[in-house]
Amino acid sequence: MISSALRRCRLALAVLGVALCAGAGAAITVQDDAGNTVTLAKPAQRVISTAPHITELLFAAGGGERVVGVMSYSDYPEAAKRLPVIGSDATIDMERLLALRPDLLVVWQTGNTERQLAQLKSLGIPVFYSEPKRLDEVATSLTRLGRLLGQDATAQAAARDYRQKIAKLAAGYAQRAPVRVFYQIWEKPLFTLNGEHIVSDALRVCGGRNVFGALKVTAPSVSTEAVLQENPEAIVGGERHDGQSGIHIWKPYKGLLAVQRNNLFMLDSELLVRASPRIADGVAVLCEKLETARRHRP
Repeated sequence: MISSALRRCRLALAVLGVALCAGAGAAITVQDDAGNTVTLAKPAQRVISTAPHITELLFAAGGGERVVGVMSYSDYPEAAKRLPVIGSDATIDMERLLALRPDLLVVWQTGNTERQLAQLKSLGIPVFYSEPKRLDEVATSLTRLGRLLGQDATAQAAARDYRQKIAKLAAGYAQRAPVRVFYQIWEKPLFTLNGEHIVSDALRVCGGRNVFGALKVTAPSVSTEAVLQENPEAIVGGERHDGQSGIHIWKPYKGLLAVQRNNLFMLDSELLVRASPRIADGVAVLCEKLETARRHRP
C-alpha cells in the first residue's frame, strides 16, 4: 500500500512538473491599443520605445532594465536620459535601432509618422502600438506591457496604485459644478485637443468640459474668434516663462470670461499630455485649478 501510494505521489509530482515547465514556456499574448494581437515566445529582454510616454510606462511596469533604446525627449525617469537615442518624431535611425537587437518595439500609433511605422513593421520584430485615450488605459497599458516584460506583479501594483489616485480625484471633483475649459497646447498657430485625447478625460475627472471636445481632429488648429465665441470660463495651458506668450495672449481680451475671472491657469503640460502614471499628478493639479475657477464665480 505504501509503495503504491508513493508511486502515485511521484507520478503526480512528475505530471505537475511537466505542466509547470509547459506553462513557463508558454507564449505571451496581449492586445495592443490598435486592436492587434501581440505574441512573444518569452518575456521581452531588449525593448525599444518610440515615445516619451512609452518610456515612462515601460519603466513603471518594471521593465526599465529591458529598455535599450528611446526616442528624443525621453527624460523621465532619470535613468531614461542615459539610454541610447534612436531618433525623433521626424526620423528614426534604423541602423542604430537594429544594432541594439530589440525583441520588442513599442510605438506611438499617432505620434510616429506613417513612414516610420511602416519601416518598423517591415523589420519583422513584434510591435506593440501604444495610444492610451482614457485615464484607465494607462493602467491597462501597464499591465499589458508588464505581461510582455514578464513583470506582472510590478506592473499590477503600479496599475493599482495609479487607479487609486484617479478614483480619489474623481470622487472629489467629477460631480462638482462643470467648468467650461479651453485647453491650449500652443499659441502660434493656436492648437487645442479634442474629446478623444486623454486630456479631455482628465478634464472630466475634474468636472471640466472641453469646449472643443466635439472636433474631429485630435489636435486641431482653432482661431482666436472661435475661442472668443466659445467664451470659456477657464483657459489652461503649459507653463511659459516670458509672460507674453502661452495663455498670456488672452489678457488683452477683457470681454473673455476666463480673463474677467482671472482664470488663466498654467501647469506642467507634460504631466497631462504624456499618458503615463505621472498623469495622476497632472490631474490633481488640474482639479485644483478648476476648483479655483469655481471659487472665482460671483
